[in-house]
Amino acid sequence: MPTDVENWKSEVYGNEIREHLLEFAEKGWDSIPEDEHDAWFERFKWWGLYHQRNGQESYFMMRIGTPNGVLTPGQTEVVAEVADEYARGPADNPIFGDGYVDWTTRQSIQLHWIKLEDIPEIFDKLESVGLSTQQACGDSWRNIVGCPVAGKDKHEHVEALPVAMELNEEYKGNDDHSNLPRKWKVSITGCREGCGQGDINDLALEPATKEIDGEEVKGFNIRVGGGLSRNEPRLARDIDVFVTPEQASEVSGAISALFRDNGDRENRYNARIKFLMDEWGPEKFRNVLQEEYVDYELKTAGEDLRSEYSYNSGYANGGHSDHVGIHEQADGNYYVGLDVLVGRMGVDDTKELARLADEYGSGEIRITQRQNVIVTDVPEEKLDALKQEDLLEHYSPDPHPFMRGSVACTGTEFCSLSIVETKNRQVRYARWLKENVDLPDGVEDFHIHLSGCTASCAQPQIADVSLRGMKTRKDGEPVEALDIGLGGGLGENPHFADWVAQRIPVDEVPGAIKNLLANFEEQREGGETFREFVERTDEESLADLIEPEETSYDDPMMHNTKMTWYPYADDDSMDASPAPTDGEGNTLPADD
Repeated sequence: MPTDVENWKSEVYGNEIREHLLEFAEKGWDSIPEDEHDAWFERFKWWGLYHQRNGQESYFMMRIGTPNGVLTPGQTEVVAEVADEYARGPADNPIFGDGYVDWTTRQSIQLHWIKLEDIPEIFDKLESVGLSTQQACGDSWRNIVGCPVAGKDKHEHVEALPVAMELNEEYKGNDDHSNLPRKWKVSITGCREGCGQGDINDLALEPATKEIDGEEVKGFNIRVGGGLSRNEPRLARDIDVFVTPEQASEVSGAISALFRDNGDRENRYNARIKFLMDEWGPEKFRNVLQEEYVDYELKTAGEDLRSEYSYNSGYANGGHSDHVGIHEQADGNYYVGLDVLVGRMGVDDTKELARLADEYGSGEIRITQRQNVIVTDVPEEKLDALKQEDLLEHYSPDPHPFMRGSVACTGTEFCSLSIVETKNRQVRYARWLKENVDLPDGVEDFHIHLSGCTASCAQPQIADVSLRGMKTRKDGEPVEALDIGLGGGLGENPHFADWVAQRIPVDEVPGAIKNLLANFEEQREGGETFREFVERTDEESLADLIEPEETSYDDPMMHNTKMTWYPYADDDSMDASPAPTDGEGNTLPADD
């Protein structure tokens, strides 16, 4: 039997949702029948809207798609304006204030506290500069990711940006691909770093060369079935197919159609393509693709250029491959990658970012999968002046490794799935570690990813230290806790973190990381990296190295952030929520 979601989608889905959404916006929050909330909230995702969690009724998170992380001149300014005018809620975040922009791990943008009644005006503003929320969520093609400096990088194997843009143009809003069994995440990588993170995507196009008719041709090998969520991570698997840039769109669409027709629509847990790949295997997958979905003979895989991948690899020979810092472009100009701690930037800072991009570069901004931003096209003679700008004091191109390596998902602040608070906590963790812990000699990169639940939006399985939200009891009281995993990363030899410690109270986690690094420094052999150390050490021994400990670190969010309407509200009672509200933000009267 089809799931409830499939039944809802069979009634209304895809582009047609927009008309209903705008009607609800005109009539207000109360116009959505209460017994149809789940159905409409599921449909709204297709237009980039997630209803926020309990206690925040009538407020939405809005996701804006930016294919390959590219914000063209003028777009960043409009994003800041929309955030300023429409994304300020009824309560302040103690670190980030009441207006901010979230840069995400899929090179897109999230805004919070969006009211239904404001959506038509927001759509008009975004679309006036070529931005859209279409398919930013939902069971369809999500934001296409890739190297954030595609087209700028001096070391590209294959020019991938035109392919990413072609796929975005072809499959966003395409009715034949609008209703898939589940989300569809696509990565296109043409660079040597591997920063498109193809291994953890449903569909990955990765650089390769192949001799065709006596000529060496650059293109992409295809992998299928990667993903991190639900405690069942998978690395994308090679299906032995090579495509030229000209063939990439057609074959990608064929694979999407195969998933559309064969993915599980009776069990959403099994609906991702990684489970279809588990069932079929790469050989059958390729055969079905060839026989039923492609009209010409597919070429076998070419020479794989992934061996140089260093993105998030954890190895000393990789260097900094996250594009933070100042780097020369292929055209002789420079790009400047700025570290945005946990991906959140205040409204005023976002406006300033847009100004700096206009004054010092071409006006273009790129978003990375590590929640950072890049100012591109800066002439060499302007670099010194740009480095003196105040914004770069807060978003440094040369950050401390604990700042540089911090990634966090949305957490209980807004997300109904999350178990623990994340962004404010990871900011505090990073600051405490910077002040109290010395990294061992030679360790210049150290990634700590904090995810509020098993959905893995912060990509914890590919970090040096992986943190995952849980609950436990301490001194007889329920407290927020984290599982700890070690040794994850992508790159030349991708590996998911080993979860070696469970349910550590959150205030003991910084002490655990401090002790772990001290033990690593004492027991490492020569100049081995942290990941190499983890790989040669058994899980039981790794667990012994963690040693949770209370320290000077104080966590103000240890208790009850899931039970209050907003973790940072003065009154932590669910009854104190102002929601639901009308289009002006006024509390609606309770039903009689």
